[in-house]
Amino acid sequence: MLGLQYREDSKAVAREAYFYAKKLNLTGYGTDVWVFDIDETSLSNLPYYATHGFGVEPFDVTSFNEWVEESKAPALPESKKLYYKLMKLGIKIVFLTGRPESQRNATTHNLLLAGYHSWHKLILKDGQYGGKTAVEYKSEERRKVEEGGYRIVGNIGDQWSDILGTTNGQRTFKLPDPLY
Repeated sequence: MLGLQYREDSKAVAREAYFYAKKLNLTGYGTDVWVFDIDETSLSNLPYYATHGFGVEPFDVTSFNEWVEESKAPALPESKKLYYKLMKLGIKIVFLTGRPESQRNATTHNLLLAGYHSWHKLILKDGQYGGKTAVEYKSEERRKVEEGGYRIVGNIGDQWSDILGTTNGQRTFKLPDPLY
């Protein structure tokens, strides 16, 4: 989780994503977007898990939500580098997370503090998705992005539910997850 291999694997994925993005024939009309997951993709919750035994303790949703509200999660360095490189290429960023809408302010604040200074959309989960899987939720939200006239040229996440399903983009990239 804290070792060199995790960082090296993350670098490899981000590097391949950037090499792919550089070769894209972008439309030039501002309609090309890249979807980033947030938890364990853009922001790291390892400080939270480190203080809770890296999964040895049972997961406590109340405690985790308190952590989210503190807006202290650091950026994952390789993802943040990719974010800046993609923006320089003219690709707009869409953050798509399973965090609830009630955490919008904390999430926005945390992204800004971590160095993610702008994005096109920040999509959080609202009440209409109760009972749906993460794959169903993220597929539906990506479909809405495309129906809004955007082309998803890339999609990156640490969990398969971030990148599977429908309307997942022209290419997907799976980051390692430090917890499993």
